[in-house]
Amino acid sequence: MLKDILQAILINPANAQHFTPDEAAAIQVIENVPILLLKNTEATIETNAALHNELGSSFNYADHYEKDAQAYDYFGGDASSATRLERNYSRQTITSKIPASANLILDVGCGDGWVAKTFLQKNKKVISMDISTANPIRVLKENPSDNHAAVVADVFHLPFAKNSFDAIIASEIIEHVYDPKLFIEKLVAVLKPGGKLILATPYNETLVYHLCVHCNKPTPANAHLHSFNEKNIIHFFPDQGIEFSFEKLINNYALKIRFYNLVKFLPYTIWKLLDKLFNKIMNKPRLFIITVTKLS
Repeated sequence: MLKDILQAILINPANAQHFTPDEAAAIQVIENVPILLLKNTEATIETNAALHNELGSSFNYADHYEKDAQAYDYFGGDASSATRLERNYSRQTITSKIPASANLILDVGCGDGWVAKTFLQKNKKVISMDISTANPIRVLKENPSDNHAAVVADVFHLPFAKNSFDAIIASEIIEHVYDPKLFIEKLVAVLKPGGKLILATPYNETLVYHLCVHCNKPTPANAHLHSFNEKNIIHFFPDQGIEFSFEKLINNYALKIRFYNLVKFLPYTIWKLLDKLFNKIMNKPRLFIITVTKLS
């Protein structure tokens, strides 16, 4: 199962510039999930976002999100009804952006594995990827299929060959990364021509900071380092070779008055029309969906 899906698209580590022959021979596999994080200096270097540079602090994102997966239960079912509705609608919207012809899908930051669960039912091939070890292992266990594989890897050092995937989903990840422009460039590189990259992120979020009890320096709530809207996101796109479109959804006012509780039994297409109307009247969407199409 794992070999069949990964063999054609994984860069042979022995020939890849980031892996030494010794590292390639020692790649660890835990419960059918290969650990493809680099072990050398390039992989372990602390890479700072602008926030850390301003504060004179340092940040090792691989270490942070390994600990995050241990501290936060991504599979927990304790979310509020409003949060569950928001997730349901946003995931349906993301799903609708994936072409029916897409065969191989990469889920970046796989979390609870909803992408695998959704697209395996559509007979698609899915690779669930996360920089943490715990999440891909559990996602693979909970969604066993000959069409499903999982890897532990880093977007900034992807182990995949160029032009590998028909579609890539990165839902609520880009606001966490230290370099959004490089993040997009790395993902576009492994898309096939005509492939779709779907990014979901909070819309025009006001970043809130708290004082960290460990270092006594400001730290952003939910580890969100960036806020995006239709004006600033374009600065993070490659200069050429792509097309893009935006969609805004989940109106803040409608959420506050629990409007979505009233329409949750309606078909998704009806909900979407109502949500679009709310955002036209009161332009306060919560979520921003960006679709990037690779041209060549």
